[in-house]
Amino acid sequence: MTDVWSHLEAERLDLADFLDTLTPEEWNTPSLCGEWLVRDVAAHLAIGAWTPPVPTVLGIARNGFSLDRWIAADAKRLGADDPAVITARLRSVAGWRKHPPGIPKTAPLIDVLVHGLDIRRPLGKPRGIPAEPFAIAARDFTRRGITASKFGSRARIAGLRLQADDLEWSTGDGPVVSGSSAAILLMFAQRPVEPDEFTGDGAPALYARLRT
Repeated sequence: MTDVWSHLEAERLDLADFLDTLTPEEWNTPSLCGEWLVRDVAAHLAIGAWTPPVPTVLGIARNGFSLDRWIAADAKRLGADDPAVITARLRSVAGWRKHPPGIPKTAPLIDVLVHGLDIRRPLGKPRGIPAEPFAIAARDFTRRGITASKFGSRARIAGLRLQADDLEWSTGDGPVVSGSSAAILLMFAQRPVEPDEFTGDGAPALYARLRT
């Protein structure tokens, strides 16, 4: 588990470096994450580690005691900050080892991996997923637990052999489905994927499940 924290820090810093390259127009581009712009997603990634406990509790209370509503509202609020402030905040929490009670220690790493794709894909600026962080995230999506239960990822690939075509990784038994590590994470996290991103004998079955 110690590797999780080092990977998390590296991913946060890598994303901050990438964000520094964006134009004002790119910061205001819609992301893959609901109604959030790129700037809102970037701001969200520092919220859990940066917001002190008392303001967090008060914020949740103001949003009908809904964690999801507070997260959405705070992302919009902090996303209005100057891009330099957002990236500085993300860098300042890069090494923090915090996660909500009852949530797996791997959750912040999965968060930054998936949200990094939420940002990069609409901008047309892809990036390969490092092998070890991908394997950690994929393990949580394919094993019984909070992550797989939340996203329904185990059921989506049941009876299929899913394999990454850019990394040495595979899981399951059955007709083969091949795709990039990025496409696999997006599919696991219920993000949209292109019609030709997955290939193999099992691809039609996977796409049918994604449509339901």
